[in-house]
Amino acid sequence: MRKDEAKRGIRIAALIGTVRPGNFTGLAMRLVADELARQDGVAVDLVDAGELTLPFPGHEDVSGDAERLRTIIRDATGVVLSTPEYHGGFSSVIKLMIENMGFPSVLRGKPVALLGVASGQIGAIKSLEALRGVCSHVGALVLPAPVSVAGVQSVFDEHGNCTDERIEKRIRGLATSMIDYIHDNVCPRHTLEAMVRAAAG
Repeated sequence: MRKDEAKRGIRIAALIGTVRPGNFTGLAMRLVADELARQDGVAVDLVDAGELTLPFPGHEDVSGDAERLRTIIRDATGVVLSTPEYHGGFSSVIKLMIENMGFPSVLRGKPVALLGVASGQIGAIKSLEALRGVCSHVGALVLPAPVSVAGVQSVFDEHGNCTDERIEKRIRGLATSMIDYIHDNVCPRHTLEAMVRAAAG
């Protein structure tokens, strides 16, 4: 948490890791973003991959969207990543977003919560396990209890509303888990650092 974070409040970056039109990943992530926005002192940056143009790994030129993405993540207190499950793994889109976060990654040291959706009965468990490994490798602090939504095509109606109260509660719970972690771990550390700086000054 940066020095002025306490004054500005908590900022969460919520990334939608797919570009498929009318995707369910975005519907689930918008529930998380809505729950985050309901929390006192919390601001949300909802980042839709479909609205970004990001270069592939190996390109030396960094796009304006890549710089904007890095700034959003750098300024965030915490990050929520979402992905559909594709062929037993996470989407290439969320991997491209992570690749564009620089090296060392701006995800380093950030608390990260994971959300996955899948059409199958076992949900997005495999994709979330793989995504956890990548996030940990770049230095993110991946929170326990990721949320996996199975049979997602039957969870939302044609208007994008969640039709299963139990599942909606689980999805929204990802937001509260993130905020609880920040209040319990990030804010106290920032307060202690501020006290040490004040005493030393």
